[in-house]
Amino acid sequence: MHIFVTGATGFVGSAVVRELLDAGHRVTGLARSEAGAEALAREGAAVHRGDVNDLPGLRVAAARADGVIHTAFNHDFSTFRANCEADRQVIEALGEALAGSGRPLVVTSGIGVLSQGGVATEETRAASGPAAHPRAASEQAAERIAARGGHASVVRLPPSVHGAGDHGFVPHLVRLARASGVSAHIGEGLNRWPAVHRLDAARLYRRAVESGEAGARYHAVAEEGIAFRDIAQVIGRRLGVPVRGLGPQEAEAHFGWFAPFAAMDVPSVSRWTQDALGWRPTGPGLLADLDGPAYFEG
Repeated sequence: MHIFVTGATGFVGSAVVRELLDAGHRVTGLARSEAGAEALAREGAAVHRGDVNDLPGLRVAAARADGVIHTAFNHDFSTFRANCEADRQVIEALGEALAGSGRPLVVTSGIGVLSQGGVATEETRAASGPAAHPRAASEQAAERIAARGGHASVVRLPPSVHGAGDHGFVPHLVRLARASGVSAHIGEGLNRWPAVHRLDAARLYRRAVESGEAGARYHAVAEEGIAFRDIAQVIGRRLGVPVRGLGPQEAEAHFGWFAPFAAMDVPSVSRWTQDALGWRPTGPGLLADLDGPAYFEG
């Protein structure tokens, strides 16, 4: 297959590109910079120059492919709601380019869009209406494409997609602990984060584009739920700083914009995903990965 990948030079997308190429697929990756284009070319992928704001260009690239994997997303949380709306428009544009063809579109969402507390499965739906999480717009766009007969499916990523080169939530916690001199959690820190290694996530994207079902929601979950306190303890031990549980007001001051993520309790399973796609995560767990040198260098 010839697969068009957005976010192809990102932390997850670059692993997806390598996984697809190693499996014998042809890949065209979206690149907005010369450095990104060169990185894709070194991997053996073709390059589509542009960015996710160029909807006509995305339609052209998608129309030329046998399938599309959409991993790109603007993670500037100061404009989060606007970024989610922009992602909805991108997904709709990709869906339009593939309409009537039966060619697959795999889009990205997050476990964090789901209601908290209970153990979420692939059947768990994100809230809609006023209670909807802004990021749920991506899932909803994919659902509308599938409802119109398009072959769209969703991969939900957990709060931690970890591995070498991680620049997501866990590295933010390391930087915060280093700067503040405290590795913190909220209350007893028993809220749970699911996790997956980036290479396992990449294999799931490949399987979804090769043989996924239209309208399906897949969970890229290797570990159902790691207590936030356990993450904080590894960071505290590695940095040699105390680990503290914070009350709500202290947590707001300490974590700032990140406080809702630090409080997130979204345990999730992937049994249906594993059975449906024959996907078996094999990478190291989050705590083992975090306890290595990569997260504390520099």
